[in-house]
Amino acid sequence: MHNLFAQFRELLPKTALQVGEITAIETGSVLVTLPGSGSIRARSALGSVTVGQKVFVRDGVVEALAPSLPIEVIDI
Repeated sequence: MHNLFAQFRELLPKTALQVGEITAIETGSVLVTLPGSGSIRARSALGSVTVGQKVFVRDGVVEALAPSLPIEVIDI
């Protein structure tokens, strides 16, 4: 008999998907500012990106463009 909770955890991604705004572009990487505080240097898997675009970042890689919607930060 398999543990259902363990099977469920296998479906979840290992690292969090974060959203942020590109604030600087450098050779081979971009600087993504996260809501609240902090920033991430990541490489873009999208090709060309521009400053001001909102993007999804996981494991130091820009994975996709994010919709330009308001972001709400909730501290727990």
